[in-house]
Amino acid sequence: MEHLTGHNSEGYKKLPDDVLNLLAELKAPQRLIAHLTLVHDTALTLTDMLNKLFPKLNFDRNTVLYGAALHDIGKTIITAELSAPGSLHEEAGYHLLRERGIDERVALLARDHSNWENNRRTENLLAALADNLWKGKRVPVLESLILEKILIDSGEERWVVFMALDEAFEQIASTADERIGYQFSYHI
Repeated sequence: MEHLTGHNSEGYKKLPDDVLNLLAELKAPQRLIAHLTLVHDTALTLTDMLNKLFPKLNFDRNTVLYGAALHDIGKTIITAELSAPGSLHEEAGYHLLRERGIDERVALLARDHSNWENNRRTENLLAALADNLWKGKRVPVLESLILEKILIDSGEERWVVFMALDEAFEQIASTADERIGYQFSYHI
């Protein structure tokens, strides 16, 4: 599998080696690995943009990146959710990661990535945003929560932050068709 060994032909950054090793050990399906690659790659782009635009925004980039890379790991246990909606994989992923000694903050992102309204840590919000933007989905409430975090940390004017975020998020979302095609080129 090309994306398991390095940069793939589509230019997406590969997952960290320890994540790839865990996914191999769990016999994760190719499509799940492709999805995690895309969300991780989107999180890389997103955090790079935010660090450049708002260097005072306080968040742990590594937690966001590992959370993005592992957010759906519970689907290796709750395999029905590989092809059907559901949220049982979130709690399963949390426990799987904690049993393997993965940092609590990263494991919480696996549990709370779609329940970001109840876990408003900046890292969780950014991982949830990456999990939406990769497929071109804009979530105004989520984006507003991130805007508020930036306003608190940066002291910038609201309209300046809003305009910069809107442009950055739209730039990421605008290339969703290619990412969706890449994910669906792999089998479940």
